[in-house]
Amino acid sequence: MSAAADTVTTAGGAPASSTPASGTSATGAVGTVRHLVAHEVRLLASIGRWAARRPHGIGRGRAFSYGRGQGAMMFGFGFVSVLESVCMAVLLRNHPAVHRVVFALDVYTLLLIVGMHAASVTRPHVLDDTGDEAFLRIRRAAHVDVRVPLAAISSVRRELVTTHEKRDGRLDLAIGAQTTITLELSAPVRHFTFLGRPKDVTVIRFHADEPEALVREIRTALEPVQELTRERTAPSPSPGRPV
Repeated sequence: MSAAADTVTTAGGAPASSTPASGTSATGAVGTVRHLVAHEVRLLASIGRWAARRPHGIGRGRAFSYGRGQGAMMFGFGFVSVLESVCMAVLLRNHPAVHRVVFALDVYTLLLIVGMHAASVTRPHVLDDTGDEAFLRIRRAAHVDVRVPLAAISSVRRELVTTHEKRDGRLDLAIGAQTTITLELSAPVRHFTFLGRPKDVTVIRFHADEPEALVREIRTALEPVQELTRERTAPSPSPGRPV
């Protein structure tokens, strides 16, 4: 994924820019660093939320977890990180200055691994159908957060998918290399990539630990929304013959 800013295209199709290429590149680099730092801050903050049992962004909605399937994998990453730290301590025992630097990096890496799992636990999917703007909030750890209005959902189904090819207009949020729910939208929803690029999607495939329950809840929440939509789009009664 390119770190440079998106190209602006004029009506004639030629790229347009109000700043020199070097300035655009510098701006893109600064934006990339900003997004990376913000992401890591959210990961580290999630550790505190996990310890305090304070989930993020649920409000009046209902939470649906998705991180159970990656617990073993995250534990494996953590174990490998600890093992690597022990091996480096043995190899660098005669170089204390270098060992301190490597040890600090190993500890920080382990914190990020824990933060990744903590973010998955404390940032669940959220279904909120209590207000005028009912929505489904689909998330993955601290780097994906898509708010989908229920009025924009045309269909939802339980669907196990284990292969995910990139395709325009589709967002795949796999956990443990699989997605279990497919959401089709009647209107595009804007999603921002890891580095902040906007992307409009009309199909979202994501994972939930209990997909049957979430699909059932979404369909139940959609019933009054679809009924209201039908009423709004129903043909107006004929005013009768002019008099």
